[in-house]
Amino acid sequence: MHGIAHQPSMFDLVEEPTLGQLDGRVQRTELTRGAWVDHLPGWVDGSEVILETLLGDIGWRAERREMYEREVDVPRLLRWYDADEPLPHPLLTSARERLTAYYAQELGEPFVTTGMCLYRDGRDSVAWHGDTTGRSSSQDTLVAIVSFGSPRPLLLRPRGGGSDSLKFPLGHGDLVVMGGSCQRTWEHAIPKTAKKVGPRVSVQFRPVGVS
Repeated sequence: MHGIAHQPSMFDLVEEPTLGQLDGRVQRTELTRGAWVDHLPGWVDGSEVILETLLGDIGWRAERREMYEREVDVPRLLRWYDADEPLPHPLLTSARERLTAYYAQELGEPFVTTGMCLYRDGRDSVAWHGDTTGRSSSQDTLVAIVSFGSPRPLLLRPRGGGSDSLKFPLGHGDLVVMGGSCQRTWEHAIPKTAKKVGPRVSVQFRPVGVS
């Protein structure tokens, strides 16, 4: 994949990106049925540097999926890193380690795998779903997401519908962590938008056996 052109944010340009503090800054929202979500805007300072790396040729792939008895393009590009595969920027490795340490008591195991989604523009999206392939279909777990690029709203709603939906605009180094029963009792989505938006990369850290 050739690099995607974008207009860097003038508010997030530094020579060396850094991670902010987690203690005392992460804001938790308790949801229903044992689910919760943590949110920390701007955890990564200088996130545009990371975005430039992620928009390069790091092995992004397009996928096709069966839907309504026909094969369709997945409306985003994907990249998956196993536990032993180096991540494309050292700050991402540091972020995974910091999150493992911060959530050690609740998670009880390290974040191991790293999945990435590239939303090239407003036409790219992900439908309502929970990460319920593997252990998370029956066990509480955590999925941590760090976003880079143009903010897009992450929507959350109770599985089966309801009025308790939430919206988090994520981009420019923002962190969100879905925990407890969130993957099996709630759903999340990134909707399409007709607004002109630049590319966004979602970096998802998960424990082993959760996808």
